[in-house]
Amino acid sequence: MANLDALSRRFQQEYQEKLCTPEQSAKIVNSGDYLCFPICAGEPTLFVQALAARKEELEGVVVNQQHHLCPDYLTPESVPHIRVNSWFNSGASRKGVQEGWIDFTPNYFHEVPKLLSEYWPIDIAGTVVSPMDEHGYFTCSLSVAYTMEAIKKAKKVVVQVNPGAPRTYGNCHIHVSEVDCIIECSEPIVELPIPPVTQIEEAIGGYIGELIEDASTLQLGIGGIPNAVCKYLLAKKDLGIHTEMLTDGMVDLILSGAVNNSRKNTHQGKTIATFALGSKRLYEFMNENPSLEMHPVDYTNNPYNIGLNDKVVSINATIEVDLLGQCCSESLGYKQWSGTGGQADFVRGANISCGGKSFITTAATAKKGTCTSIVPTLQAGAVVTTGKNDVDYVVTEFGAAKLRGQTGRQRALNLIEIAHPDFREELRSEARKMNRI
Repeated sequence: MANLDALSRRFQQEYQEKLCTPEQSAKIVNSGDYLCFPICAGEPTLFVQALAARKEELEGVVVNQQHHLCPDYLTPESVPHIRVNSWFNSGASRKGVQEGWIDFTPNYFHEVPKLLSEYWPIDIAGTVVSPMDEHGYFTCSLSVAYTMEAIKKAKKVVVQVNPGAPRTYGNCHIHVSEVDCIIECSEPIVELPIPPVTQIEEAIGGYIGELIEDASTLQLGIGGIPNAVCKYLLAKKDLGIHTEMLTDGMVDLILSGAVNNSRKNTHQGKTIATFALGSKRLYEFMNENPSLEMHPVDYTNNPYNIGLNDKVVSINATIEVDLLGQCCSESLGYKQWSGTGGQADFVRGANISCGGKSFITTAATAKKGTCTSIVPTLQAGAVVTTGKNDVDYVVTEFGAAKLRGQTGRQRALNLIEIAHPDFREELRSEARKMNRI
């Protein structure tokens, strides 16, 4: 005990020696440096704001990141000083990518740590962490994803300590000895409001809920449809969770008893995720919860790791689907909207899984009902996120179309049946012209 107390005092001393203001931490950035920040809630906003404040002093700094939060240097005027390389667009970065003054790098989410290791230099990594424990460890629980690899490769590491950041189990710990600058922050952790569920989302959720069996292992994406699905799963039994994003809806499933992770083949009894975004309630649920583990994305999103569990269920959204089943989930024609994210990872993982099912969802129409989301062919320049060989179910408010294992003719007919009635005849006519039916 005496030795532990001595170690703890030593770690506290090291902590105090590395403690600095955001402005002091930003001074470690030099022209030409490559920086890496985590996804959304893991982004060290005080450090980012201080960096943006001194951008005029810098030239050729590059920030690599997926799903940006703080827009302070995401402006055309910042480009000579700080240029952003986006791996998945958010509202903060989308316009810049579409206009060409923010770079975009295609990727599968599970491969980002490997890409960091082999292709992208990192001079400085920064992240939000929980307060340090007596053993000298922080946790980067809000966004483990590629953060651990970035810290491993970086020459310097900045952590933003927030008492609201949960301390979690899993492979997500950073020791004070690995850190160069420590910023203390009392601002609330960014939260994601829970959107109301629309009638269309309610209908889609109902179709999916009917197809999910007891003892399934779930991956749910973001938005109203996953929230709607959760409502229909509250009466299920022995569900498990192996996901990339941890959400409030999953907390409801766990607390209701529908999820107990008892039938999983890996991490039995544990909920597994790589990042979290939701309400304060979610973050409090995560804190010191031994039934939850946060792991790097090259583990959680590896399709083969996903597929080790039986009855994996993957639910993700798309923008448009053609009659062969190609799903464009990340662009509006040639204009990049978001990114591949983990959709392809979990669709493939569900295909590997014994009894697995993946659901790609979309409202049947877009632009206030003026155009169909199920189309004869994708728009020119559209990005195929989930390919024809991987797609399983496509679901709209008019039903669920099974595509995997179906012929091209069967796929076209099944998809037309779940299109909006106003567009079905037009789709049949186009399908005949292409000899699809």
